[in-house]
Amino acid sequence: MSVVAWLSGARRMQLDTSALRDSPQFRLLLVSQLVTGVGSMVTYVALPFQMQRLTGSYLAVGLIGLVELGPVVVLGLYGGALADTVDRRRLTFLTETALCLTSLALMVNALHHPPAVWVLYVMAFLAAAASALQRPALDAMVPRLVRGDELAGAAALSSLASTVATVAGPAIGGLLLAFAGSAAAYGADVASFVASLVVLARMAPLPPSTVRTVGAHRFMAEGLRYAASRRDLLGSYLVDLSAMFFAYPTALFPFVAAQLHAAWAVGLLYTAPFVGALLATLTSGWTARVHHHGRGILAAAAAWGLAIAAFGASPNLAWALVALVLAGAADMISGLFRSLLWNLSVPDDLRGRMAGAELLSFSIGPQLGMVRSSVVARATSLRLSLVSGGLACVGATAVLAVALPRLWGFDERVDVPEQRRRGTSTP
Repeated sequence: MSVVAWLSGARRMQLDTSALRDSPQFRLLLVSQLVTGVGSMVTYVALPFQMQRLTGSYLAVGLIGLVELGPVVVLGLYGGALADTVDRRRLTFLTETALCLTSLALMVNALHHPPAVWVLYVMAFLAAAASALQRPALDAMVPRLVRGDELAGAAALSSLASTVATVAGPAIGGLLLAFAGSAAAYGADVASFVASLVVLARMAPLPPSTVRTVGAHRFMAEGLRYAASRRDLLGSYLVDLSAMFFAYPTALFPFVAAQLHAAWAVGLLYTAPFVGALLATLTSGWTARVHHHGRGILAAAAAWGLAIAAFGASPNLAWALVALVLAGAADMISGLFRSLLWNLSVPDDLRGRMAGAELLSFSIGPQLGMVRSSVVARATSLRLSLVSGGLACVGATAVLAVALPRLWGFDERVDVPEQRRRGTSTP
């Protein structure tokens, strides 16, 4: 291969940053999510770590996922309906404020001796409720802020900000937990929310693109009917739901670290998948030239399952970290293709409700996966829970590939109108 050909191929792999250059509003949103993402990932590590230290119980840690599941199921679709009927920037600001208050309560509780276990569950519940209302609005913002031909790059940039946060957050959280304690970790999250709110306040309003003329129940039902008519879209949700249910390992990270005699490395276990996601994002330029997004989703889900099985079978910390890096890369590729399928094919006046439907699969899978992995680990062993879950994910993905021909056959050149592929941003 000539040097010119190699350089040409490398350029095609590079991250597309045109959305960042062209849209000041997108830049503000990206900064907000990067800042708050770091703090949220500190709490993401601190909550199960503190629960494990207080109780020493697999189930007590796994139940965090079950507690967080209820608000997502009840409020996910409603949050999507809100995102289509109110100012999306204002909804994001209000829910961000609520999330800040839950982290503040966790910090105050951590300063008590001993901290109350029930407070951890209550704040996890309330934070999940606020996130369920916020997430659809966030997902529905981006297509309004950038042009259609910049969506692939914008999705990668959003993923990059999220990945940087999820690499830095657990590492910072691990250090804070080791040297300053849980209260300091939650305090860092509070500070990140305050900074994010300052940035969000500078964004322009994003009012709904259409006026609602029916009641809330009929409005949500309209979104569900649209989702039911889109078997390719439903398929992308089901693949993600299956992968997370069978092979979501995070509830077991504190126990894996203890079993490997590396309690100091719990932050590294949380960070490793996001290192893989970061590497996948930085080389994501090729995804804009893949037209069969469903096949990309299915292949990435199978790779995720294999990597989690390898993680469970790892004989030492080094192999465990390598497996988690590979898992994170696969998960990011799946997420990029799901984002492309969703952003290119869903009309703007339905994006909030479809984001609410996606939130159910995005959140229910991991929460139930935390419970599943904890129950199986208690009934069998830590290793068997992880390995069997990863292999079950691969098997379920193969079944879904056969059962969902519309997802397998999705081709943006055929299934997405040309004008939507080009698109325009909101002035």
